[in-house]
Order: sequence, then structure tokens, then C-alpha cells
Amino acid sequence: MTDTETTALDSPFIRALILQIRAQDTHGAWEKKSDQELLRDFIVTKEQRRRIPIMGDPDPDILWRLELFYKAVGLSIEKEAGVIASPMMNMSHEGFGRMLLTAGRLVVISKHLRDVHRFGFETVSAMAEQGAKLVADGVAMIRRFPEVVNA
Repeated sequence: MTDTETTALDSPFIRALILQIRAQDTHGAWEKKSDQELLRDFIVTKEQRRRIPIMGDPDPDILWRLELFYKAVGLSIEKEAGVIASPMMNMSHEGFGRMLLTAGRLVVISKHLRDVHRFGFETVSAMAEQGAKLVADGVAMIRRFPEVVNA
């Protein structure tokens, strides 16, 4: 593992994602797994992505990972802004849809999703960067419209 990947594992967003994953382990099956092992399914290299058909239906595991990713975004927004940001996903069986995160009455993140069956990141660092960007965007929206959040 590179220094960049090690640094990414310690980022607040990745810590929140790992917390979300471990919270799903109600029977302790993943207790002995390292954080890197838990994140392995979120990593899809260019080579792996090329092997995935352009059209396809997302399986439940991919949808679960997508939800965990955005729950971690919401948790990170809550830690930074002090406001609960709840994710809501609307997804077609073909892998097209939308993810919203709301805080109070405010939509803080609105993300159109497509090709969800190919969801993943090239590296943990890339995932940490994307997560941090979404968190920053959400927090900025909350700070811009606090009256809507608190309405």
C-alpha cells in the first residue's frame, strides 16, 4: 500500500465509511477483517471496469455499497455541520436513478446516478477525494441556506 493510500485510509470520510460498514456487521463476521479488506469491493480498476458490460442491472451488493457510500457522506456532513443529512435513493432496475441528501427541508446533495452496476473507484484515494468533495458541497449548501435547514 502506498503512502497516499495509507493517508486516504485515515481521512475523515473513509473513517466514516468504515464505521458504516462495520455497523452492518451484526454477527461479528468482519471483526478480524482489516479496513483495506472491507473497502476492497469499492475499488474497481480500469481493467475491471472494461470487463463489465456497458448495460447491466445492478445487483443488491452494489446497491448496498452505493447506499453505504452516501450514508458515510451524510454522516460526515453531520459531523462537520452539526445537522443530520439523510440519504434517499430512487433507482430503476436498470441502474439509473438519483441520490438526494437532505438536511431539514434543504436538498444538500442531488446526484444523478447511471451505470450503477459499474459503481466503484479506481483507488481508496480517489474514493476519499470524491467523498470529501461531496461532504464539502453539502456543508457549503447548509451554511449558505441555514434558514431552510432550520425551518
